[in-house]
Amino acid sequence: MTENQPTDTASSPHSGPAGLDTDQYMDARRAKLARLREAGVDPFPPHFHRTHTNAQAHADFEPLSSGATPVTVAGRIMLLRTMGKATFAELRDGTDRLQAYLRVNDLGEDAYRLFLDTVDLADTVGVTGTLFVTRTGERTVHATSWQMLSKALRPPPEKWHGLTDQEVRFRRRHLDLISNLDARDVLHKRAAIVREIRRFLDERGFIEVETPVLQAQHGGAAARPFRTHHNALDRDMALRIALELYLKRLLIGGIDRVYELGRVFRNEGISRKHNPEFTMLETYEAYADYEDVMRMVEDLIATVAQRVLGTLEITVRGQTVDLTPPWPRVSLRKAILDASGVDYALHPTLESLDAAVRASGLKVEPQKTRAQLIDQLLSTCVEPHIVNPVFLVDYPVDLSPFAKRKPGEDDVVERFEAFAAGVELGNAFTELNDPDDQYERFLEQARAMAAGDDEAHVVDLDFIEAMQHGMPPAGGLGIGIDRLCAFLLDQPNLREVIAFPTLRAES
Repeated sequence: MTENQPTDTASSPHSGPAGLDTDQYMDARRAKLARLREAGVDPFPPHFHRTHTNAQAHADFEPLSSGATPVTVAGRIMLLRTMGKATFAELRDGTDRLQAYLRVNDLGEDAYRLFLDTVDLADTVGVTGTLFVTRTGERTVHATSWQMLSKALRPPPEKWHGLTDQEVRFRRRHLDLISNLDARDVLHKRAAIVREIRRFLDERGFIEVETPVLQAQHGGAAARPFRTHHNALDRDMALRIALELYLKRLLIGGIDRVYELGRVFRNEGISRKHNPEFTMLETYEAYADYEDVMRMVEDLIATVAQRVLGTLEITVRGQTVDLTPPWPRVSLRKAILDASGVDYALHPTLESLDAAVRASGLKVEPQKTRAQLIDQLLSTCVEPHIVNPVFLVDYPVDLSPFAKRKPGEDDVVERFEAFAAGVELGNAFTELNDPDDQYERFLEQARAMAAGDDEAHVVDLDFIEAMQHGMPPAGGLGIGIDRLCAFLLDQPNLREVIAFPTLRAES
């Protein structure tokens, strides 16, 4: 018996097409490609019709095998074992694996010899035959014919059963998904999470829309944009950093419940928690406030977890997290005070708050603004210690330029962030709908930008004009989908839940 194993691709390169390198193993595969063509076989045929996916063949195995009903299946070859005049091949499609049994007596000498002479690991082939169970209990298709569907010109990686270098996994995502079924499962579950989010919102009467990605003026978040130039208009534009301001225009236009699941782009660093382009969910509901949104968020996340994972108790980095609503509400001021001993409400300036932080002995990075320092206290002292979900509520106004003030408190707004297992799950507030108040806060942001805050909001007069037509009271929500998926699927790195994450250039 011989077993076709992955080959070591390290060898002296030769000149390849379009500047691509080749090697002795690719040369051998190209020789097999030529052999197929000499035999009158198209190695990349335009059509092939399966009767069953591999998963369907397994699901319908009993009636198909008992009736000796022919099936036609296909997949990438993950394993080959040849025993003289018979060969076992493991085929894997996007649904499951299925073994194929090919024998010279069934295929004929020429077809079987062509299989032996031309087929390698990673080739995609189609097989027609009947289903049976081998003596070892393996469900198998007994082939009566086979067809090459795609000849792989590059051999699989040496670590065929799972790439181990994380950087290589993300950079060669196609190879990772071929050999790493866990990585493929994560992407399937991410799709299910997004699908259930849409279902949840649709069931509650929200309308999904699409708003511009290219914007004359970015806004809606504290972030630096990517900039580009529109040649036909001879105009500089920015890729959006948030969905907010256009969705609010739709509220003004009379769409009372609206949401968008869209890509946003922020010109920031790359880390296990950040990717410069990511998927954002934003929702806006007229005549709701942040209390209404809190109830929706805990219901949304619990419902999605139950529908996709089948449980409200999940494991995140070794900790059991119970998503069962209702979640506790704790004021941001109290949470930071309890965790750090610093009461930011007693320090109205950056200098005063910075002195209090230094006097406490906390190891917190210095910041350019008071708002950034409060946020740093939250990130350093509070977030890492949260396990079960909690809403941190009632934020300082300078940290939330689009939120409505809490009645009776000039320096506090009705905002919350949801956290669990040290992860921010969502950010929301009762939306500011007073255009004059909004304009004043834009001016405050402009002053912060002049003072060196390059992530401050820009003044958007077009949005102010829209608000002057009357925006209903509303509650708004933002959830980073990549972060939510990483949380629900217990992935410590955002790049695991992004099909093609942004990477540094190869050295």
